[in-house]
Formats: sequence, structure tokens, C-alpha cells
Amino acid sequence: MSTPGRGLHGHVLDTLGPEITAGEYPPGSVLRTDELAQRFDVSRSVMREAVRVLESMHLVESRRRVGVTVRPKSEWNVYDPQVIRWRLAGADRPQQLRSLTVLRSAIEPVAAGLAARHATSEQCAELTECALGMVAHSRGHKLEGYLFHDVAFHRVILSASGNEMFARLGDVVAEVLTGRTQHDVMFEDPDPAAVTLHVRVAEAVRAGDAARAEELTREITVGALQELDILAP
Repeated sequence: MSTPGRGLHGHVLDTLGPEITAGEYPPGSVLRTDELAQRFDVSRSVMREAVRVLESMHLVESRRRVGVTVRPKSEWNVYDPQVIRWRLAGADRPQQLRSLTVLRSAIEPVAAGLAARHATSEQCAELTECALGMVAHSRGHKLEGYLFHDVAFHRVILSASGNEMFARLGDVVAEVLTGRTQHDVMFEDPDPAAVTLHVRVAEAVRAGDAARAEELTREITVGALQELDILAP
């Protein structure tokens, strides 16, 4: 389904993007915009707009007298939230989930330690509120509500680190957490131990205990990898 407000080129992207990331158009494939415009029943200008978006993600490149060529996977902007979403929707999901979770395990513990040093009182309060929201939605198959607070929790951690590079990874983490829920790579109710760990991370950040915050967050990411071994082997 196209995202509201994205128009006709959004409809094209919602089909063509996943086809490219799923390998239906292997690297080096040449896409003819006139043929694609006919296929999707859109004007060439709409098709060009869709191609520009795909180019911005480094999925394709346009060459004069050649056409639109699919780029190698190694050149894709794998941090683009839309590219992540498309890959999580395809057969590449287990590998993508593992790759993103390993990234989280490398970044988030350090970010949590920094957050314990730099978080404002407002950020500490927000973190606690998110953790309590996770607790409140951790039973009774309330995964959507749990997801909302889980995403917010990890965004605060990354932002409160004071590192602008970490903060920009908020959308990446949001996509992997959302993808796990939407594609049923989650237990019906979250692991109680993981929920408790989030509460303890919030407490450690509020107390300014950087070593504890980092250690607890590392436990969260290790647990997330272990869940993938069960749910997305």
C-alpha cells in the first residue's frame, strides 16, 4: 500500500523498490522508463520522479543511452529506512534482521553509557516513562503498544548520548523494531527479562551510572540476537 501523500510515484516505488531489493532485478539489470511507465500506467514524468528517489537510495543509476541500471548491493544506502523496510519485507529478512541487530549491539550499549553521562532531566523522565509504558503493554498480546514505547525508548537513548551520529540511527533502530513486530519475529508477549532490563537501563541512566547502563543495554542486544536464533534462524 502506498504511503498517503506520496502520489503516483509512491505507488511505483512500493512495487519496484521491493522487487529490486529482493533481487528480481539483479545488479546490472537495465530498466526502461518507458516500459515501466506503461507497466504502472503512469506518465514518464511520474516514472522519472520514482527513479530519482531510487537513485537517492543508490539502488539504481541513470546513464545516457543506457537507461536505468540496478546497482550492486554493496553500493545501496543500507541505512535508508525505506530500503530497510523493503528488505525486511522480502526473503532477505533473516539476514537483514541479524545484520541490523549486530549493528545495534555495537552502538546502543556505548550510547547508553554516554546517555548516563549526558542525559538531561527531561530525557531521563522520558526514558522512565517509555520503560513503564513497555511494562504496561508487555502482557495480553499488546505488541503494537509495546512497540510504540520500545521505539521511543531507544530513540531517547541514542539522542541522549549527545553523539549526533548515534542520534541519526534512531530511524534505523525504529525500522528493525517495527519490522520484527510486523513480520511476527517476536514472541506473543515480550520476554519479561528484556522488559525488566529496559527499566533498569532507565534507572542506571537516571543515576548517572555509565558502566551499568552500558552493561544492561548489552544484555538487551544479546537477548535480541538470541531471539533471532529461535524465531528467524
